[in-house]
Amino acid sequence: MSNQQNPILSKAEDVFFQILRHTKYILPHLGRLCLISTFIEDGIRMWMQWGEQRDYISSTWSCGQFLASIFVFINMVGQVGACVGVLMRKQVPVMCGLLFFIIGLQTIAYSILWDIKFLARNMALVGAVLLLLAESKSESRSLFAGVPQLERNTPKSYLQLSGRVLLVLMFMTLLHFTLNPMDVFVDLFGITCMICIMIGFKAKFCASILVVGLLILNFAVNNFWAHSSIMNDFLKYDFFQVMSVIGGLLLMIEKGPGELSYDAYKKSM
Repeated sequence: MSNQQNPILSKAEDVFFQILRHTKYILPHLGRLCLISTFIEDGIRMWMQWGEQRDYISSTWSCGQFLASIFVFINMVGQVGACVGVLMRKQVPVMCGLLFFIIGLQTIAYSILWDIKFLARNMALVGAVLLLLAESKSESRSLFAGVPQLERNTPKSYLQLSGRVLLVLMFMTLLHFTLNPMDVFVDLFGITCMICIMIGFKAKFCASILVVGLLILNFAVNNFWAHSSIMNDFLKYDFFQVMSVIGGLLLMIEKGPGELSYDAYKKSM
């Protein structure tokens, strides 16, 4: 039975790895862009809604319009600047640190600590930045490719593990949790794939399935360009959150789940 296990699945995996070989050069760039797209969108939103954001911070914290304007400026420049640095591969750990700072600042300023859903999304963004940091560690280690190194239990491995776990959290914020049969099926299928990704079991293949599914659903459901006013803002927010999940999955497909995973353990046996 084990020798003939899932011939269709095996064939699908073969096709997947062929596609992966042909796209390995664009995957990291595409993954980074998708992953940080939510930060880029939020930075642009700060510019487009400068007055509204300034007035909200000013009234919520009674700090005056000058300090509120500084807050909006830091958010805008910090996010866009850090994203440019990440895309250009310039001082990536520093840029990731700046994004961590922005996430923490927004969590406090917008009282996200008391909103479980938005807190989960912010923690998921921490996972996205951890994946970027793990990728930069991987690139720096490649400079010493000829030097024998023990990969297991390295900081990079723990970063990849943490990023995978928080990527699951990021995905969980997208679930519907309704009794609609289609929603139940999509949620259960997605959760199954994410559990496989979290433990590192056929992680690349499961991630690729989720990428295709999320892309289709995102453009079908979160079509903010077809709406105006309030719905436009909500759908745009959800659209770029999903794109960040897709970006994290693409990086995971390109780099693999890391040494602290079932796939790596199975290879070492």
